[in-house]
Amino acid sequence: MSVTVSDMRVSVLVMDQVFDSGLAAVLDVLRTADALRGELATPPPSWQVRCVNPAGRTPVRTAAGHTVDAVPFPEAGPADLLVVPGLWYPRAERLTAWVASAAAEPAREAVLAARAQGAALAAACAGTFVLAETGALDGLPATTSWWLAPAFRKRYPQVDLDERRMVVPAPGVTTAGAALAHLDLALALVRATSPALAELTSRYLVLDSRPSQAGYAIPGHLARTDPLVDAFERHLRGHLDEPLSIAGVARELGVSDRTLQRAVSAALGMTPIRFAQQVRLEQAVHLLRTTDLPLDTVARRVGYENGTTLATLLRRRLGTTPGLLRDHP
Repeated sequence: MSVTVSDMRVSVLVMDQVFDSGLAAVLDVLRTADALRGELATPPPSWQVRCVNPAGRTPVRTAAGHTVDAVPFPEAGPADLLVVPGLWYPRAERLTAWVASAAAEPAREAVLAARAQGAALAAACAGTFVLAETGALDGLPATTSWWLAPAFRKRYPQVDLDERRMVVPAPGVTTAGAALAHLDLALALVRATSPALAELTSRYLVLDSRPSQAGYAIPGHLARTDPLVDAFERHLRGHLDEPLSIAGVARELGVSDRTLQRAVSAALGMTPIRFAQQVRLEQAVHLLRTTDLPLDTVARRVGYENGTTLATLLRRRLGTTPGLLRDHP
């Protein structure tokens, strides 16, 4: 099919170890949207999607060992949008080592070339590190996989990171969270062109809105990235039903209040009070899903005076309610 001026030309950057479900999610959502656009009274531009390989090799081998045919990036021609799916690096230190290595240079150069040609950029999960490594996210709001956030924040302090959000749009670039957030990313890209088509696509694919990653985050995993923060988290869990004094906890841990504040902020991008709230809400969710304890009892066990306060925080922070948690264990 010939490409018209109204077509949206999308290059999906695929590299060895690309995360299979992430790549498939982007391709399936965009191609479904393209197939459904004729259902609208005024169809938006079509989506011309192709896989490109920055290293020029084809086929690419995915993390699960499948092969994907891809056009070498230099031969692919200009694109209106470059999407960088996540890669299979289950440990943050391996990802940061790779993204700065010579092996990742073709990917970094492809991002810079696409940006210089005026293409919009998008990435999810570990793919956000590729964008950040090139400086494409400097000074911009962004998100990444919640469990990669401490490593991202440490390596790219110039990026305004908010790992609680599932998708963060910014001028010329869109980022998304953990693996299956590729679905949310692709749908957000469709929505930017046509909200009506995004709604139709989400109905066909049975995709629900998930604006936040906060409900999926595991505070203990995040805390282990720093020994002091890890000790703070373990103290919190041992005293969930007690009033919290940050200065008092700091003294017990042998550091100053200010040192504790700095450590938590540097590792997690939040205050100790906010992190304590996250730990308490995690335990509250567990109790609501696994016990029949009254709401007021659950609230007291995690340090809140009553169920009303807990219910308000669940709604504000996690976008849920005690009733929903008990209906869907």
